[in-house]
Amino acid sequence: MKKPTNILVIRLSAMGDVAMIVPVLSIFSETYPEVQLTILSRAFFKPFFQDFTNVVFLEADVNDKHKGFMGLLKLSKEANSLEVDAVADLHNIIRSKVITLYLKLLGKKTATLNKGRKEKKSLTRVKNKTLKQLKTTHQRYADVFETLGFPIDLTNFKPSPKKEYNKNILKLVGKKNKIAIGIAPFAAYKSKMYPLELIKKVIADLNKEDQYQIVLFGGGTKERNQLDTFENEFTSVINTAGKLNFTEELALISNLDVMISMDSGNGHLGAMYGIPIISLWGVTHPFAGFAPFGQPNDNSLLADNNKYTLIPTSIYGNNYPEEYENAMETIKPEEIVKKVESVLKLKK
Repeated sequence: MKKPTNILVIRLSAMGDVAMIVPVLSIFSETYPEVQLTILSRAFFKPFFQDFTNVVFLEADVNDKHKGFMGLLKLSKEANSLEVDAVADLHNIIRSKVITLYLKLLGKKTATLNKGRKEKKSLTRVKNKTLKQLKTTHQRYADVFETLGFPIDLTNFKPSPKKEYNKNILKLVGKKNKIAIGIAPFAAYKSKMYPLELIKKVIADLNKEDQYQIVLFGGGTKERNQLDTFENEFTSVINTAGKLNFTEELALISNLDVMISMDSGNGHLGAMYGIPIISLWGVTHPFAGFAPFGQPNDNSLLADNNKYTLIPTSIYGNNYPEEYENAMETIKPEEIVKKVESVLKLKK
């Protein structure tokens, strides 16, 4: 059977999960430059793929144009009109399954992500928990391409290049003349968010050094207001929340020297550019396979598992005993600062 030359790659959401496909696709493109990738995702994520030369982006408007079953059929026909001859379903949800099935019935070769639900259930259950490293999500994505006949070696990753600052970024942060430390303190669930009063202690310690520019990331009015208080209090702090568009935010992230992130999408954004990521984990755990790409294991700082023995309580941090909500407080601010300093020394 003839090998595919135009693969439809489906990953509709969420931001972190879409960002996680970028290193995999980067390696794929380097390994198989003759194969076109047609990325099917939401328009917001298009900037992720701006550095690819063999990519066509197909926008999925699942809230309007492509809403419901008939909308998905329309989207499937749009994909088919682009002459895709294979499907890599990296999402494995009802929407992506409908599209994949439609194209499979037209004779396209298909492969679908194995999410590893059984082993993840074993990792998060209360009784007889099996606490071990599972296959990473990046490797699960790579396995889909291997099923289509395109094995890839994830050790061959080359980070996306740093971006130039435009006038808007320069107006906000100025020309880079200090070590830039990014901090993204928010997450979808409180159980995954390092307490702001402790983040403040981290910032206070880093602010003492005149060599750092501390750049804060967040979204929404509430988060912006919270971060504004840090910007107003500390001379080295710049709050970017609500002040940059997404492309500009990516450009700024690409120039960081290190980023502190929760178990959230921001860590994956930094990893796309090869930025060292210090990730903080509460009731979730990197063993589930969602650690930022290419990071050393000791860059993941974990809540005290001896005190909170049920961690991980869930894969996404949405389920946990009430008394586990503050598990992240067991990660001490001085531990984070020490890790930042050690990572920066390694970069010199």
